[in-house]
Amino acid sequence: MAVTLSESAAKHVANFIAKRGKGFGLRLAVRTSGCSGMAYKLEFADMANEEDIIFESYGMKVLVDPKSLPYIDGTELDYTKEGLNEGFKFNNPNVKDECGCGESFNV
Repeated sequence: MAVTLSESAAKHVANFIAKRGKGFGLRLAVRTSGCSGMAYKLEFADMANEEDIIFESYGMKVLVDPKSLPYIDGTELDYTKEGLNEGFKFNNPNVKDECGCGESFNV
């Protein structure tokens, strides 16, 4: 079981944490939402929770709660810039369908 960051995503997270002046890592979770059933939730974490599962990629930590892990196991989080758009992209092998806007998914 693993959740990873691409090198680009790890650099973006590291830069954001440095600008912020504090941070332990990036918390990745799923929540019930959207037209397809589930949505990703990202936030910067200042510390790990007792139940968190911690993965590390390119020196950056990714924290995942045990309830979210089955839905995102094997996911690589990338950070891309395409023209004027930039942001995180989720490469999740568990996704069976996504909504048209890309905001939600189901497994």
